[in-house]
Amino acid sequence: MNAVVDSHIHFWNPHELQYDWLTSIPAINRPFLPSDLAEQSTTVNLQKIVFVQCDCIPAHSLKEVEWVTDLAQAEPRIQAIVAFAPLEKGAAAREHLQALTAYPLVKGVRRLIQSEGAGFCLQPGFVTGVQLLAEFNYSFDLCIFHYQLSDVIKLVEQCPQVSFVLDHLGKPAIKAHLLDPWREEIKILASFPNVACKLSGAVTEADWQHWMPADLQPYIDHVLESFGPDRVMYGGDWPVSLLATTYQAWLKTLNAATGELSATTKEKLFYQNACAFYRLS
Repeated sequence: MNAVVDSHIHFWNPHELQYDWLTSIPAINRPFLPSDLAEQSTTVNLQKIVFVQCDCIPAHSLKEVEWVTDLAQAEPRIQAIVAFAPLEKGAAAREHLQALTAYPLVKGVRRLIQSEGAGFCLQPGFVTGVQLLAEFNYSFDLCIFHYQLSDVIKLVEQCPQVSFVLDHLGKPAIKAHLLDPWREEIKILASFPNVACKLSGAVTEADWQHWMPADLQPYIDHVLESFGPDRVMYGGDWPVSLLATTYQAWLKTLNAATGELSATTKEKLFYQNACAFYRLS
């Protein structure tokens, strides 16, 4: 395997920051640090890491950025941070975004939509908050479930100046083998030139205990076909991915699933596209 950029890695330490959601998932409710990732990726030529916010309580979100900035001093592969911001505050989110500019590693923002109700991301305040990102040259990570795609399409329509990336293929219902309407809505979303997609998080949308590579293939193929070679990027979604696989097994699975791609396209998928999207050195 050639050099890899991982566009979607989490680190957390429940002794440092508060993550309420982790209490319901005991299997991963412990610290996961760069040293753990290093142990679990020994056969991978992992060159660069994009850290994505871990949904600690909002009061700790700037502390999270500071903590990961400190981690990057000892782990220089951490070259970008996707930070939390309370975008639903609309114009009032500017103060938080301004505070993020003190941390040069911050390249983008994620405010989880997946846990919110229908229409959340279409509220005028939220749309205004997302539009503000262009002013700061921050991208936006879209973390949603497949049934929220129609809302997200309407959000993206209103934010042509913002670069978006869809996390985890839009969390399709892989366990239920449900392709539609996800398939059609992915095509519509991909028609916007300012939207990319992470090939990440697929195994945790499948049957954790019994998934097979064949279960994932139609979803991977459709994203590749819809977004094309320049707007897809590999993401490990570690350590959440450990609920269903190992770090190395997911990378091996995706490498095999994209086996028919040219060497040039695979280099884009596993390395270049993430560098370009997150402006990595």
